Amino acid sequence: MRNKNEPERTSEEQLFKQLEKYPRQKLHKEDVERVTEMVRDYQGKIKAHLHEQQEKKTNRWDRMADHVAVLAGSWWFVTASAVTITVWMLVNSERNSLFILSFSLSILSLFQSTLIQKSQNRQAAKDKQEQMLDIAINYKAEQENLEIQQNLKELEVKLQWIELRLSARSRAKSRPGRTKAPRARQK
Repeated sequence: MRNKNEPERTSEEQLFKQLEKYPRQKLHKEDVERVTEMVRDYQGKIKAHLHEQQEKKTNRWDRMADHVAVLAGSWWFVTASAVTITVWMLVNSERNSLFILSFSLSILSLFQSTLIQKSQNRQAAKDKQEQMLDIAINYKAEQENLEIQQNLKELEVKLQWIELRLSARSRAKSRPGRTKAPRARQK
């Protein structure tokens, strides 16, 4: 049975195998783009899963608050409200009528502001979770960078040690008169 993440691993493994083949060559633009795409895909899947979990927790009242916030923030709503108020004032200019208009707008703004605040609180919670996810991914990337730097330092030390050994060996070979005499065979 194949895992749905198997093609991604295969792609990653292929990239690493290619990089191991040519350790002294620089990364091609296509390789960098492939790695970047893998990271974006990984982050996208996590964010999609996060949004899916948030939607499961959302009830219909929360969704209604989101729709009200979207509607109240649109130019369509602003225009429709302005036209409605203007028409009301032109048609019904008596004192009682303006009192009813004012009272209706107060009630509308009370419920609208409450629903918009509810929606903003939910959005703030979503943003906080996404921010925590971004921090976690950045922390993981920083840890991997530090690990890579440590490995590079260790490789550098090993290379310096090999270079010293090779230079000492070449100096020993280049000194005249310091050749070892062959040992006599013992029986």
